[in-house]
Amino acid sequence: MTQKTIGYVRLEWTCPVCGSRNPGPQKTCSGCGAAQPAHVEFQQAAQEELLQSEEEVRRAKVGPDVHCAYCGARNPADAQICTQCGADLSEAAARTSGRVIGAFRSEAQPDIACPSCGAANPATALKCARCGSSLATPMPSPIATASAPGRGAGALFLVGGIAVVGMIAAMIFLLAKTSDVLGTVQGVRWMRSIAVEALLPVTYQTWRDEVPRNAELGRCVERVHHTQDVPAANSQEVCGTPYVRDTGSGYGEVVQDCVYEVYAEWCEYTVMEWQPVRTETLRGDDLAPRWPEARTGDRERLGERMEQYEIIFATDGSTYTYHTRDPDLFSRCTIGSRWILQVNQLGSVTAIEPAP
Repeated sequence: MTQKTIGYVRLEWTCPVCGSRNPGPQKTCSGCGAAQPAHVEFQQAAQEELLQSEEEVRRAKVGPDVHCAYCGARNPADAQICTQCGADLSEAAARTSGRVIGAFRSEAQPDIACPSCGAANPATALKCARCGSSLATPMPSPIATASAPGRGAGALFLVGGIAVVGMIAAMIFLLAKTSDVLGTVQGVRWMRSIAVEALLPVTYQTWRDEVPRNAELGRCVERVHHTQDVPAANSQEVCGTPYVRDTGSGYGEVVQDCVYEVYAEWCEYTVMEWQPVRTETLRGDDLAPRWPEARTGDRERLGERMEQYEIIFATDGSTYTYHTRDPDLFSRCTIGSRWILQVNQLGSVTAIEPAP
């Protein structure tokens, strides 16, 4: 992903002493004259316009301002000597920069009401045109109980998660724990089947360069194959919503995250494959299971074979059915033979073995 710079905008800062809003490049508060502290964070203006002044753009590009190590005064990044005390700025601390402040606000904003006199002022105004008061929005006072619902919700999620884990653990325990039950074979059932397959056309989809050579090509459409940071043949640049990043100089850099979507052909293709067309099935209730007589026609073949066996056991007052695919085990379950059944807590037989 690459970033494109669209331009630069002026930011604002709010005086921690009197609450006045001030232009980002301004070093002292216009309300009380206090110097801008190093820890004050820059904010977006209600409505932003890209800078047209080449000098301001140059100042925005220089880098984050620095604060003199001796007097704390704010100086441009390329300054060598402090403009307030004349000290060497080689040890000056640079302001934090790079923080994403928010989406670029280029749309016209509605007027705002002065918190002191109620007069309407443009959204970009820093002071009320009628009474001169700051138009900064007062920060709400923290309320001690405000985080209680969040903690409560977190606790509920935690309790709910523990309950779900407990239910899963209980289910695993019920399925794993078994008890031995003596049972007598009361009846048996079996089923065997053979699939008959034929060569039939099957349609798939994939990228054009991955279509098999022996396939019949069908309809193709262009779609995004992948994204990359550099342009390529048959690609299109796609950029996200512009946003403002703090340069640390009182200005914000308006940038966009962009990628190149590379297009390729996504195609349908058809190949001939062996597919089931019918299934021949034979069932019985004896201990001599047999395979059905499956006949194949022209361009057909025998496919997958399946076998399933059921053994019905009678116990004291209950009946259990055990399912297996093992023909050898099935053949040993003669009517009247006695077996030890392993029965889980849900009443299912998980294994059997001959009774001593």
